[in-house]
Amino acid sequence: MENYQSSVEERFVRYAKMDTTADPKSTSFPSSEIQKNLGKLLVEELKSLGVEDAMMDEWGYVFGTLPNNTGKHLPTICFCSHMDTAPDCSGTDVRPIVHRNYNGTPIVLPDDSSQVITTDQHPYLKEKIGDDLITASGLTLLGADDKAGIAIIMDLVQHLTNNPGIPHPSIRILFTPDEEVGRGVDHLDMDILKADFGYTLDGGILGSIEDESFSADGVTIKINGISAHPGYAKGVMTNALKVASEFVDSLPKDSWSPETTEHREGFVHPVNINGGMEQTTVSFIIRDHETSKLAEYEQRLEELVKLTVNKYPGVTYSFEVKEQYRNMKEVLKDVPFVSQYAIDAMNNAGIEPFPKIIRGGTDGSRLSFMGMPCPNIFTGEMAIHSRHEYVSVQDMEKAVATLTELCKIWSNHK
Repeated sequence: MENYQSSVEERFVRYAKMDTTADPKSTSFPSSEIQKNLGKLLVEELKSLGVEDAMMDEWGYVFGTLPNNTGKHLPTICFCSHMDTAPDCSGTDVRPIVHRNYNGTPIVLPDDSSQVITTDQHPYLKEKIGDDLITASGLTLLGADDKAGIAIIMDLVQHLTNNPGIPHPSIRILFTPDEEVGRGVDHLDMDILKADFGYTLDGGILGSIEDESFSADGVTIKINGISAHPGYAKGVMTNALKVASEFVDSLPKDSWSPETTEHREGFVHPVNINGGMEQTTVSFIIRDHETSKLAEYEQRLEELVKLTVNKYPGVTYSFEVKEQYRNMKEVLKDVPFVSQYAIDAMNNAGIEPFPKIIRGGTDGSRLSFMGMPCPNIFTGEMAIHSRHEYVSVQDMEKAVATLTELCKIWSNHK
């Protein structure tokens, strides 16, 4: 790109050092106040770049606007990334390391030499030979998910403000908390956001564009046993923990689970079991790309719990379903140009587009159903939620090039 002076590496390293781990056990929002520390910094940096209306609201959402510079009436476009990192791996005292001109050999992480990143474990690395890679030091995750997205959007803002001749519609910047614990847009005020279409920057490999996600429900099953003093329990006690364990063991071993499915196959996944003799709770996540299949899975799951519980007179259960998110394709199929513009932007930037489905969800899944159709664009973040997490500086720069071309395409929208 002409006159492009990249800041993604410097920005990313700075953001990655800040602990923004989400807390799934918290009932507050955001789930951890430390996320707001990054939010405050981003507001300051946006203002220093000339984004006059940059602000963070009480919930920790960061907003900002680059005004339309075309003189034409155009839709408002949002670019969005999340500030929190996953609680699956420590995000405290992250020490980012830049590996210049990666040569394909194993990367031994210095703070724990047992952590070695290899091309055998991570085949995408074979495509990154010659790139500058950023990893953590071996004790933590890196936080490329999704601080790579934040660095890309901030770099775009710098590029556009430094080059006012690049045409673009009104651009709304959005940074969210708590995406990793499924609450990323719980308190987002769409009347404040005021965007017509959007793109999350939270994808992986170079060129990926994702406009189809899982549909998702959560199921909570409570099994009520029969309690008694263990010294006098013969013929009286029915231990809810044992009944719950038998139920979980009745799930298929060769199908219907994350470890046995791929591509468009859905699954039923127990994620937590807790309780005691009198009552035990089993929590599930239910996933499929076809929303109608969720009800089929839930019916089958309830049949399995009934079969188990019915073996034990007096034992009862409850079965609660909660909607989590829906396949963004159900919205995006009606506005196909939104995804096509991203594909065209990649082509214009010399990047081969790689449309793919998400075996999961993003903020974009829920944002699409909140009135802002929102596919997901690559950032280069890889091996996420682990100590092996890494990102290519060049992938991030190519994402900035993609967004720049995307701005130009939207400036010609009719």
